[in-house]
Amino acid sequence: MAAVLGASSPVRFNLSWLWVAVGLVVMYAPSYWDAAHGLWQSDDFGHGPIIVAVLAWLFWNKRAEIAAAPVERSGTLGWLLLSVGLFLYLIGRVFSASSLEFGSHLFVVPAVLLLLRGPTAVRVAWFPIFYLVFLAPLPASFVDLITGPLKSWISHIVVDLLYAAGYPIGRTGVMINIGPYQLLVADACSGLHSMFSLSALGTLYMYLMARKSWLHNAVMIASILPIAFAANIIRVIVLVLVTYHMGDEAGQGFLHGAAGMVLMVAALMFFFLLDSFLLLVIKSRADNRN
Repeated sequence: MAAVLGASSPVRFNLSWLWVAVGLVVMYAPSYWDAAHGLWQSDDFGHGPIIVAVLAWLFWNKRAEIAAAPVERSGTLGWLLLSVGLFLYLIGRVFSASSLEFGSHLFVVPAVLLLLRGPTAVRVAWFPIFYLVFLAPLPASFVDLITGPLKSWISHIVVDLLYAAGYPIGRTGVMINIGPYQLLVADACSGLHSMFSLSALGTLYMYLMARKSWLHNAVMIASILPIAFAANIIRVIVLVLVTYHMGDEAGQGFLHGAAGMVLMVAALMFFFLLDSFLLLVIKSRADNRN
């Protein structure tokens, strides 16, 4: 009898995960379908499918460690998190609030791990769980609150830099006047969403690199937003100069889209260069101590 019971436990374990997988697919499939035909079609949230693919890969790589975690189910906390997640999901679906709808992953996923395995499984999967933050779009109220000041700072810095370089440039609010042209620093030029995207790339990069120095990791993480902000200033400068030298059609046409690529490439270059510089500095300090 003991042998029969022991042989059946893996089956029950596998069936539990199977039922959870089916439940999650049924629950979130409409959300992903709607996002694929709406939210992820926009420039601001076009990175959504990439985040989903990265999350799938991260959890898949942790599957053996999660399965090997001791079974210490935390029912109270698990059901509490699941209830919060389901509530957020329901509110998000009913009121078309994507931030709540996708943000519910942050509660549902750890709840499932707590209910099926326990706290150890959550600790094992801490980074994939944390990375679920980047799956949810920024709340509209937060975007509205931050976008205005960012546009003002960027337009002020761009005008000051180009004026110092000798260009006939001025501004009225977030409207930049250069020569015969006027350019509006729109919401898309605030850099908020690029900061969000670079944060996703930067944190993933640091996780994969697994730098041993806490100071190195702290500096790199703290540098993400300033680098994204600086890169966005470069983007706006490029657009202003293209418009001034090549005309309004060039500035608003193909080169406007290409400037987005300039932004991300510049930000990643800054980030990788800082990483290499910190490696050299930390290695040099270690050699001096030895």
